[in-house]
Amino acid sequence: MTPRVLFVGRGRLTLPLPPWLQRKWDALSGVFDLRVLNAGTGSGDPRFTFLPNGAVAFYARLPFEVARSLRAFPADVIVASDPYVGAAARLGRALARSQARLVVEVHGDPRTLTRAYGLPARRLVSLPADAVARWGIRHADATRALSAFTSSLVEAVTGQPATVCFPTYSDLSAFRDPPLVPVPDAPRVVFVGSLETYKNVDGLADAWRRVAREHPGAILSVVGRGSRHRVIERLVADLPLQVEYHAELAPDAVVAQVDAARALVLPSYPEGLGRVVLEAFARGRMVVATGGGGIPDMATDGVDAILIPRADTDALVIALGRVLEDKELAVRLGAAAHTTYARWHQTVTDFANAYRALVDVVIEADS
Repeated sequence: MTPRVLFVGRGRLTLPLPPWLQRKWDALSGVFDLRVLNAGTGSGDPRFTFLPNGAVAFYARLPFEVARSLRAFPADVIVASDPYVGAAARLGRALARSQARLVVEVHGDPRTLTRAYGLPARRLVSLPADAVARWGIRHADATRALSAFTSSLVEAVTGQPATVCFPTYSDLSAFRDPPLVPVPDAPRVVFVGSLETYKNVDGLADAWRRVAREHPGAILSVVGRGSRHRVIERLVADLPLQVEYHAELAPDAVVAQVDAARALVLPSYPEGLGRVVLEAFARGRMVVATGGGGIPDMATDGVDAILIPRADTDALVIALGRVLEDKELAVRLGAAAHTTYARWHQTVTDFANAYRALVDVVIEADS
């Protein structure tokens, strides 16, 4: 019998889905009878029901919409995309008097949601939000982590590591398929990611001002948008010849930016995993990154990366200087990075089968 699974998520979706997301959900539909309750817009796919994108409206309605969905679609398992969604899904399950098992995913440190995203006012709700996240993890029937780091976050709450650990599917074909480009002679590095506090955008800007003085020909390319965008805009204004800023680029243009750089720089506070690291590795580029969170699960200092302590601007300046001064270092670590990527490559079928194995374990535990 094909398991019936209700996926509940906060990440915004839009119908029609882009091709890579279509492949993901089609693969999951091959192993489950599924429905998706998510923030998003659009129509045309009966598997999907959308809630408003705004956080207040989304969470206010979520328990009731989960209950409604479970009455219309009596799922065997609910998969919640994070502990906050998991807490709301548990309430919805109670309202529906459903016996569905609840799987809660942990993609990163839930505490960053109120401390390292968006406006500073979010910090006012940090303590109650932390309590909700712990409750969501503690009362799950099973958990899924992306890395050893996120599994350790589960263990800190429950005393046990996550039930399973496997990465989220991402279509890396844009980075994997084009022929590799040699590491450039130009002293150039690239940052790709959301411009939020947890990415340590301010630390990157402070470090680059120092690097730019010591390396007048060096260029930092920044790709991304977010609440800290003005930090980068000021950096461009101060160093117009040494900083490029692209709020948004198509995947092939991002590939071109990575190919034009000697290294990816990612000075984040702990990442859950860091997909952009795998993107850089797929292009044969080393990373300069924080040695915390899920990054050390993928990258090894001195092998395919230079890993630095969290929020250590001096260490970031030194690491970037090494990459800019020593092309052979970038070439050697970049070649190793490409080998590392092969160990992390995952097909959409691999991803769907891993999910099916998790759901089977959860259902069998209830029998």
